Amino acid sequence: MDVLALEAKTGNAGDSDKKSSSRPKPKPPKKAKRIVYFEVEIVDLKTKEKLLLLDKVEPTATVLDIKALFHKSYPKWYPARQSLRLDAKGKCLRDEEILQTLPVGTTASFYFSDLGPQLTWGTVFLTECVGPLIIYLMFYFHLPFIYSPKYDFTSSKHWVVHLACMCHSFHYIKRILETMFVHRISHGTMPLRNIFKNCGYYWCTAAWMAYYINHPLYTTPYYGQQQVNTGLYIFLFCQVGNFSIHVALRNLKQPGSKTKKIPYPTKNPFTWMFWLVSCPNYTYELGTWIGFTLMTQCVPVAFFTIVGFIQMTVWAKGKHYGYLKEYRDYPTLRSSILPFIL
Repeated sequence: MDVLALEAKTGNAGDSDKKSSSRPKPKPPKKAKRIVYFEVEIVDLKTKEKLLLLDKVEPTATVLDIKALFHKSYPKWYPARQSLRLDAKGKCLRDEEILQTLPVGTTASFYFSDLGPQLTWGTVFLTECVGPLIIYLMFYFHLPFIYSPKYDFTSSKHWVVHLACMCHSFHYIKRILETMFVHRISHGTMPLRNIFKNCGYYWCTAAWMAYYINHPLYTTPYYGQQQVNTGLYIFLFCQVGNFSIHVALRNLKQPGSKTKKIPYPTKNPFTWMFWLVSCPNYTYELGTWIGFTLMTQCVPVAFFTIVGFIQMTVWAKGKHYGYLKEYRDYPTLRSSILPFIL
């Protein structure tokens, strides 16, 4: 009995030893990863003078973060006014670029240049649109010192003149409302000096076309009401199409996000133009002014349409090539602005 008891005890002791040995050993605590901070030097592009030295900048800091730190030392140069680049003759860095992904070591030098006073793009668009709207109406209502005094505050006898005023006003009111409630503008700001060039063009061409369309001696289109109606239908069709594209592009972006996606047609038939062109908003904008030119048969309107087409083609090609460069699976059937042509 004593022998059996002794074997049982030793057996139990062996089992307990096995259990204790089978228990996993506690893992040693992980060592915290060491953060390698950056030293950022900001140098004036023109004078090569050292403006600021930022010590212990986190590697995940963006260019915008660096601009904000620079702004604390130089309050007059707010972030939108700053241009930072790695090379004196290189391109400006984007705000969203991250410090540790840039081709620099732990000591980085940035060249600073002042972009001058800036305006938000929303303000620019509103200024560009409000001016032509008001200027056209001044000519339409024949305010004094525009035409002969006997025509002051008189209305034209031609119906197409009133129709043209309604279409022109509708177009710019639509653009104003889109700027306020539809567009999600990805660009930050524009130099203040550029607004004089932009507004000068839009305002002057609006006055030029308004002067002739509302002139007391204005003659109606050669083919009469049929030509006016055709131009009106093209104008309205393209206005709806342009608005549909703007809504589709808005829905493509999340608020505050700068992530780009390939735009595709939606259930709205007006967005099916995306199958053929990269920038159907410009295609519809061109159609709008072709319709207005046909409706009014006015040389200044035709000039505005041609110049606008040239400029929109430049913008559309830039966006189209940007899509091709960024997305390998971008639809090859698409053209820039005119299907199968341009």
